[in-house]
Amino acid sequence: MAREGAGMGKLFGTDGIRGVANQYPMTPEIALAVGRAVTLFFKEEGKDLKIVIGKDTRISGDMIEHALVAGICSAGGDALLAGVVPTPAVACLAAFKDAAAGIVISASHNPFSDNGIKLFNGKGFKLADAREAAIEEMILDGKTAEMCRGVRETGRVVPLVDAEDLYISFLKSAIPGGLDLSNMKIVIDASNGATYRTAPRLFADLGADVEMIFAWPDGKNINHGCGSQHPETLMERVKETGADIGLAFDGDGDRLIAVDEAGNVVTGDQILAVCAKAMKEKGTLRNDTVVSTVMSNIGFRLALKEMGIRDIMADVGDRYVMEEMQKSGAVIGGEDSGHMIFLGHHTTGDGILTALKLIEAVQQYEVKPLSELTKIMRVYPQKLMNVEVKKKPDLDSIPEIRDRIASVEKALGEKGRVLIRYSGTQPLCRIMVEGPTVEETERYCRELTDLIREVIGQ
Repeated sequence: MAREGAGMGKLFGTDGIRGVANQYPMTPEIALAVGRAVTLFFKEEGKDLKIVIGKDTRISGDMIEHALVAGICSAGGDALLAGVVPTPAVACLAAFKDAAAGIVISASHNPFSDNGIKLFNGKGFKLADAREAAIEEMILDGKTAEMCRGVRETGRVVPLVDAEDLYISFLKSAIPGGLDLSNMKIVIDASNGATYRTAPRLFADLGADVEMIFAWPDGKNINHGCGSQHPETLMERVKETGADIGLAFDGDGDRLIAVDEAGNVVTGDQILAVCAKAMKEKGTLRNDTVVSTVMSNIGFRLALKEMGIRDIMADVGDRYVMEEMQKSGAVIGGEDSGHMIFLGHHTTGDGILTALKLIEAVQQYEVKPLSELTKIMRVYPQKLMNVEVKKKPDLDSIPEIRDRIASVEKALGEKGRVLIRYSGTQPLCRIMVEGPTVEETERYCRELTDLIREVIGQ
């Protein structure tokens, strides 16, 4: 059984300053302090004080952006405004503009009422834990305002009018030979989020016949019944139009879930398996290694083993996937949620880049449609349930839970597994079981869930 801890610091989670569902909601006051702290932190490192800011389509994005700008400028930094762009665009823009850092205002796949902040360094990588902890300490000690009182040369605000153009050019450069999509019909679900302009521009430029759905953001409809977490409408539209592929992004554009030509969902694990196979056959899969997470389906691991590809398991979270990729020299890694990193091309997860690499893999096999390629992996039945808990004790310290887990694992053998982890942002214990049949999987998951609720549930 795999288990994961409950998260990082008070403000920072595995994906930046959370600002959602915790004791520090993302308010203008917090954003102001973040802007000051990030600028002061990089000033101490002697960096050129340019900070790129991008945002998704949430109604609160403008408010938070203005507060960040005030904080950055009051600390002597210049705020470079990219506007509404995907999260991975900010990562590459920070590098293009020789900035000290990039800041994204987004709560990713969460509802519109949530918002948060993600940080990148000047090279486009998420910040290391120690550096985030140092910035967090500056925010929480309440001293950033005093530290800015002596600043006489305040920063300026610079609109990045070429932000989308630079990002689209960057994406095209990831396919050196180019892609000719002139015979391809693509339906794109932008989740009423950050990809609603860049995705159709890019794929139309490559010659595709593009149809957009959920591409009319109003500030409150982001992720609402659409996108990578809710691809049902996309599935129907792909079948109705006879499209070759459907692409569903999340609100900030760093995830992709695909739909094949038959209207079937293609999970993140399946995308990872298809791309890994294509790269191995082209000789570009460095060290014949892929990094996944403990949440990946057991069928994914069996498929990679059959293909002679080593699979390294990381904890849940893209920063942990990246850490394992850098340790192992892997150039591809990701999560079943659709968050993929192609390290030879980008420094972070990118939904649009993942779509390009998936389509490139499909074209590599010419006559085989996506539905055929995904058959390299069997998706084992999986059941996930949550229990609200009063506290988060080590489950190995509770004999009845530990013993019941061991009993289920023994019964499943090599045909299934148990994964239990605590949420990093909520008082939840997540119970996941995979097994050979739907009936067995659901039964074992419910048994474990009922026991955990009885022992440590609220």
